[in-house]
Amino acid sequence: MTENGEEKLLAVARHIAKTLGHNNTMSDDIFQILSNFDGRFSRENLSEKGAEADSRACAALDHSLKTLDRRISQYVSSDSPIWADAADAAAFLDAVDELVAAVAEWNHLASDKAVAACLVRAEDMLQHAMFRLEDEFRSLMERGGESFGLTRGRRSAENLPFDSDEEVDEDDEEARNGDLEQIPVALPVTDFDIVIDALPAGTINDLHEIAKRMVAGGFGKECSHVYSSCRREFLEESISRLGLQKLSIEEVHKMTWQDLEDEIEKWIKASNVALKILFPSERRLCDRVFFGFASAADFSFMEVCRGSAIQLLNFADAVAIGSRSPERLFRILDVFETLRDLIPEFEALFSDQFSVSLRNEAVTIWKRLGEAIRGIFMELENLIRRDPAKMAVPGGGLHPITRYVMNYLRAACRSRQSLEQVFEDYGLKEYPKLDERVPSSSSLSVQMDWIMELLESNLEAKSKIYKDPALCYVFLMNNGRYIVQKTKDSELGTLLGDDWIRKHAAKVRQFHVHYQRSSWNKVLGILKLDSNGSLPPNGLAKSMKEKLKSFNALFEEICRDQSSWFVFDEQLREEIRISLEKILLPAYGNFIARFQTVPELGKHADKYIKYGTEKIQARLNDLFQGTSGSTGSRK
Repeated sequence: MTENGEEKLLAVARHIAKTLGHNNTMSDDIFQILSNFDGRFSRENLSEKGAEADSRACAALDHSLKTLDRRISQYVSSDSPIWADAADAAAFLDAVDELVAAVAEWNHLASDKAVAACLVRAEDMLQHAMFRLEDEFRSLMERGGESFGLTRGRRSAENLPFDSDEEVDEDDEEARNGDLEQIPVALPVTDFDIVIDALPAGTINDLHEIAKRMVAGGFGKECSHVYSSCRREFLEESISRLGLQKLSIEEVHKMTWQDLEDEIEKWIKASNVALKILFPSERRLCDRVFFGFASAADFSFMEVCRGSAIQLLNFADAVAIGSRSPERLFRILDVFETLRDLIPEFEALFSDQFSVSLRNEAVTIWKRLGEAIRGIFMELENLIRRDPAKMAVPGGGLHPITRYVMNYLRAACRSRQSLEQVFEDYGLKEYPKLDERVPSSSSLSVQMDWIMELLESNLEAKSKIYKDPALCYVFLMNNGRYIVQKTKDSELGTLLGDDWIRKHAAKVRQFHVHYQRSSWNKVLGILKLDSNGSLPPNGLAKSMKEKLKSFNALFEEICRDQSSWFVFDEQLREEIRISLEKILLPAYGNFIARFQTVPELGKHADKYIKYGTEKIQARLNDLFQGTSGSTGSRK
């Protein structure tokens, strides 16, 4: 053994002298330095014994390789799994270690023809050993999965969220045993603070030992490919069990909205399970199998998760670039919020050189979803602008566009935090007529204010359809009151502010005043007593009779017409009634009192008086009850 070691030492010295000495003078200097260090390195020893030493060293290497070949070949050629026996596995790994060490030890002498020939044989042996290690690695992965019940068509272990929520009956059992393979459906997952141990601890340790040898032997990438192909299959099946289909962007865009809503719900659940349970579990397994080899662990993890991560991101991207119909806002907000909340998971899991592109893609798609949400609000603006002012709502009731927009905005503002994030991130576009808003207003509040401006302008245009000015104001009163009510005590009201609410409540009161004037001022004018005493008694009686007759006819006409008009809000209807009573009953009472004092009429006053005070009140109570076509819903 000592002799072999000395031969190797002399061979190394000769190699150094030949390598560093570019000419004879340099070689002589190097030989002199080595000779001063150790007499065995003199020019005489190195030159006289060189050929003999080279021969013996190559013979020693050849002998070692033959010994290793016999030890390795018995395992490489075996049909039985090596890892079925722990002693065989340990012996095989020891032989591989020695082969890798021999190649590393002699590799620097590869310029020597004899050594190079031996190294070629060694590399060939190493390749065969690596191929067998690769097979054993794959076999361990598959057997480990089976022992945990994770292979295709098998139910997963009880600690995994992939069991079917239905009991197995005979028909189900027959289906499982038939030609069509059934994939169980996942139970809902509420606790994400768990990690799946997908392989037994002993198997993980065996895989690590094999991976260590394959990386040392220069076969790290092949090991990663075997690992990722096995784990990728498990991960893709897990995603399938969560109910998520593999859909192209075109297929998503062709889906009906109802089907897409269902698919979004599945996507949300699958994304949370994948990013919070499945991917972290795969990261943990990669780190254990490839412990000490960070680059191999990162590459393997990327290979395992890339397909499933892209599947999840592609679906979100398809939603982002799809239709921007206003009714899609709420589901797109769900996708936006889900992806936003999962960005920290993407950053934690996909931050290495191999997978950072997945993290960047997640952030890009999340921003694209924000752009889609802004686009939906632009489409809502267009919808309001394009809503035609053609047909009047019967009775001046609530217009459908008012109900739609206000309920839409109230529902949207339940996601106020997300919407503020969307509009703040993308800045504020120019809105006409809103220059008076305070500079501190958020982008979202300005957006809401602008939509309200558009709605009010649209309603004003629609109010002009009514030929009766009083009915025009009833229409504006109804819709204005509904807008104020829907704004109060909501996130929408918080965004628009108390001043906005007070201003629009005042508008409703102004519409009320305009209605009252346009509809009842003529009535009040009739009841106005003539202070001119120049009329003769017969003339006064005639004038009073004409006025009372005109009042009766006009009051009857107004009550008949306005009983079919509609005020949806009971409180508003009561306010109108009370205000009418306050102006009408005193004027009517004074008129009747004066009417009864006219001598020519006093005895026969009841003959001309059609309405008493109570009857006036009763008729006013019948106003604004509406018809079946004008009442509408106030929700």
